[in-house]
Amino acid sequence: MLTKAIYFVFIYLYGAAVHFAAFFNHKAAKWVAGRKNLWNQINIALPGMAGKKRVWVHCASLGEFEQGRPVIEAIKKQYPDVLILLTFFSPSGFEVRKNYPFANAVWYLPADTPGNARRFVEMVNPNLVIFVKYEFWFNYLQVLQTKKVPVFLISAVFRPEQFFFRWYGAGFRKMLETYHTIYVQNVKSEQLLQHAKGLLVKTAVAPDTRFDRVQAAALEAKPVATVEQFAAGRQLFICGSTWPRDEQLLARFIQQAPCEVAFVIAPHRTGKQQLAELVNTLNTTSSILYSVAAEQPDFAHVASGYRVLIIDNIGMLLHIYRYGSYAYIGGGFGAGIHNILEAAVFGLPLFFGPRYAKFNEAVQLVQAGGAFRVKDAGQLVNCFRALYGSKDAYQKASAVCRNYVVQHTGGTTLILRGLHPFLTATETA
Repeated sequence: MLTKAIYFVFIYLYGAAVHFAAFFNHKAAKWVAGRKNLWNQINIALPGMAGKKRVWVHCASLGEFEQGRPVIEAIKKQYPDVLILLTFFSPSGFEVRKNYPFANAVWYLPADTPGNARRFVEMVNPNLVIFVKYEFWFNYLQVLQTKKVPVFLISAVFRPEQFFFRWYGAGFRKMLETYHTIYVQNVKSEQLLQHAKGLLVKTAVAPDTRFDRVQAAALEAKPVATVEQFAAGRQLFICGSTWPRDEQLLARFIQQAPCEVAFVIAPHRTGKQQLAELVNTLNTTSSILYSVAAEQPDFAHVASGYRVLIIDNIGMLLHIYRYGSYAYIGGGFGAGIHNILEAAVFGLPLFFGPRYAKFNEAVQLVQAGGAFRVKDAGQLVNCFRALYGSKDAYQKASAVCRNYVVQHTGGTTLILRGLHPFLTATETA
């Protein structure tokens, strides 16, 4: 009861705090605005769902969506008549994926109050629910359990410091028992659940579904003519999702790198001011914006005169990695590194800043010799030269990255096998 009371207080205080923050915070304002008229939006969508099997998939944000996405698309491919109802907690997920073509409806998740949980579940009436990674909503889980709706947690990761495994975590551990099955990404997470005091829950290990997604996306990568022209006869060092600290380091590194190596930089922020700051940081006249290069009909003839190609758009990075020989992944001097798998799948040796410990794939690739942590430009120069000067060392690091992705695919297939009985069961509602 104490756990429940604490949770209720937290939910109401969180909601109040977000509504207050909405007056001066853009993201909070979207969180609030997105939930206005939500019940009407659901009501409008319901008539078209009558008599069809419904799978509700919930993701906190965009990162979790990318883990749920392979499962969603596998369900739609194998069971095309099943409806996918997708919800997000955060605007950063909803705003990007509100028109996602594989979902029959995309909504914000109403706040997890007892009334909202009952109302949402009764209106949507799902036959199956999939929560992704870190989604533990007490009231929704209770309502779904009462209504005997199977709930799966996929791509989950558990760590000893989480509240489930603390001395005060008994009530939270009970929450985990409402899941039909918890698919965890690694054996350590499974062992934590199996040895947790008083916890009885069905678990299975399924590799992170992002590996399936990135493998499929790599096979579908499209040619980028301007980058291909820029790369002609040179090795490309691709720098993805960079921030100012990364770019300061890279500016010094570029000055010391062999002239046969050219650079593609795709900054995390592509506003005019941020791009101007990047150009200023590079302090070179031999850089060109992608949008400018792409408009030059004779770029193929002048491309060799440029050392740096700056990508001033979003969504192209995966397609560009195919042309690379090395990759630097940004974010390692801030909150944490960005997606490294999109580069690893193409066998690019990886470099990134020191803040990567929360990302299992980064830790494992550093340990295996496919990725390299660098704290400054000097260290990046040394790590790079060790690979650039040795064909064997380069091929070893490249193979480590490529094989790592291949060895971790298959999670989607395992999860879909567990969902199959609920996707084929006769609709009774």
